[in-house]
Amino acid sequence: MSLVDRTALVLYGSETGNAQDVAEELGRLTERLRFSTEVKDLNSVELNQLLRATVVIIAISTTGQGNLPANSRKFWRTLRSVRLPPGCLNKVRMTVFGLGDSSYSQFNWAARKLHKRLIQLGAQSICDRGEADEQDSEGTDGQLIPWSLKLRETLLEQYPLPDGIDPIPDNILLRPKLLLEFLPDSSDPLGTAPIQREDSPPDDLLPVLGSHTATLYSNKRITPVTHWQDVRHLTFSLPGTIPYAPGDAMTIYPKNFPSDVSQFISLFDWTSIADRPLHFVRMVTHDFTGASPLPPPPINHGFLASPLTIRTLLTNHLDIMSIPRRSFFSLVAHFTTDEFQRNRLLEFTNPEFIDELFDYTTRPRRSILEVLQEFETVKIPWQWLCTIIPFMRGRQFSIASGGIHNLISLPNGELRTKVELLVAIVKYKTVIKRIRQGVCTRYIASLRPDQDITVTFHKGDLHVSRAEADKSAIMIATGTGVAPMRSLIWERVKWAGEPIIKQNANGEQESNTGIDSPVSPGPNLLFFGNRNRAADFFFQDEWTYLADQWTRWPTSITPEIQSKLPALAVFTAFSRDQRHKIYVQDLLVEQSALVYDHLVNRQGIVFICGSSGKMPTSVKDALVKVLEKEGEMERMAAEGYLAGLEKGGRIRQDTW
Repeated sequence: MSLVDRTALVLYGSETGNAQDVAEELGRLTERLRFSTEVKDLNSVELNQLLRATVVIIAISTTGQGNLPANSRKFWRTLRSVRLPPGCLNKVRMTVFGLGDSSYSQFNWAARKLHKRLIQLGAQSICDRGEADEQDSEGTDGQLIPWSLKLRETLLEQYPLPDGIDPIPDNILLRPKLLLEFLPDSSDPLGTAPIQREDSPPDDLLPVLGSHTATLYSNKRITPVTHWQDVRHLTFSLPGTIPYAPGDAMTIYPKNFPSDVSQFISLFDWTSIADRPLHFVRMVTHDFTGASPLPPPPINHGFLASPLTIRTLLTNHLDIMSIPRRSFFSLVAHFTTDEFQRNRLLEFTNPEFIDELFDYTTRPRRSILEVLQEFETVKIPWQWLCTIIPFMRGRQFSIASGGIHNLISLPNGELRTKVELLVAIVKYKTVIKRIRQGVCTRYIASLRPDQDITVTFHKGDLHVSRAEADKSAIMIATGTGVAPMRSLIWERVKWAGEPIIKQNANGEQESNTGIDSPVSPGPNLLFFGNRNRAADFFFQDEWTYLADQWTRWPTSITPEIQSKLPALAVFTAFSRDQRHKIYVQDLLVEQSALVYDHLVNRQGIVFICGSSGKMPTSVKDALVKVLEKEGEMERMAAEGYLAGLEKGGRIRQDTW
């Protein structure tokens, strides 16, 4: 095979950017094997483009209950079409790498479904499917590194290079897809900078595709100032009516702080050029798949047409405070002349030293800025800035408001959307005694009332519907995972007074309210866990109010409907309030008769929200114990029953 015909199409389906990072790393691997490589999201390609590539490599994450990410669903719908003839992809040679979380029962389902369907259509797998687990102590790299080494061997074996041609060695810098360049006649800096407070990010809005402008109404700390954890209850308003449901998330796009940006600029002596206008120069002008022009940089910002400077890039678009990936060390090693530091950087890229990389970066949460400060001989050319530093991505936060709290009516009659969030501000001291702050939550903590920010909305995976209003809701939440549960409870309160639309025998629509409907809204059981009752009992007054005085809220509901309002029972586990730690899973076993009645006899739905560590697995194990005890089942039968509930959509999980 000649080098001209040697092509690789690397595709990704990514919700938060992790699968995209993997795809870009795999794209660099194929480039070094001298494949002409394109990296794209799955939705941006047609099936016939797969046939044009020598090899197709797909990196895809699983989101929610075994779903594909949004930027791959269009491709998946095409792939599932019944009109596709058998064998239509028999010329495709492919492999798939999945990213998942084993705390979900549908672990890596997106990768498995996609791989299976490609095989059904005739595609041939050139390498065993790979799967990474977020619960792995070494993260994605724990599985990606050995899998990518195997893939490299397979590609060289099945697609050998012509005689006299070798793979591009690691010490040769690959050509970038994009470079920065000063605009002609741009010796003068850009005009007036956006308004900014002392060491706070500027107030300018970001040009995010499909975004909304949200105005902050309040940013209230709800934990005591003496408490180790700063948790914020934020309220935003947005123009018009934007529909959302329990489990949906609002994405906030953070910015870096001026002090960090100034340190980065000073580190490379860029102060004199930091405010000169720049633009991107594409280093590749075609792509072999036939789709032209090339897609923009791998971000959700439509800023290519906007005036840019080094400072605005570092402030609004580049994640200089993120933890560097292995590929970062490989790149920056090219920009030092110090042999000792170069060798040290390259050690972090060696698969044999994956533990050392973890101990240097992930364990102490060391940022890119700090790494560059420690490896002071590294001098990144500003032209390469967007090739070396990853782009900033938005962070999703589950919406805490619902029901009648979704809208605000202003005195002038304007109707605005109301969104409430519950956010834990990440700030702690690491093993190397340094203060660490979350990039986005640090930004959120700095927001002040009446400030406008850029946001987008993301559909969740709880799939709550009005048709299920009569079912019991068994809600299990820890920490800020109570946010979507609060949204669900208020939504169910609203449903109690809403007309139910149904068809009569003549096919005509009829409506009646919850008081006259055949079924009234089902009960709500909330099992909430956190550390301390005094500091961490989020929305305590609200739960008390709802549990004890439903008839006083909302005032628009008639007395007849008030009697039909769903009951709320709250069970709490505060692990640090007594010598023996108590968790939500302990409460489920303690209340086994009640849980069994609502789960089995009343066909209830279980919602699990909060940390994705051990909690979801422990909760499911507790539910198995409930089934064993109250249903008099053998362990295997109880596990099978629970698996059936999950498959049937009656156990829903949203953890992070």
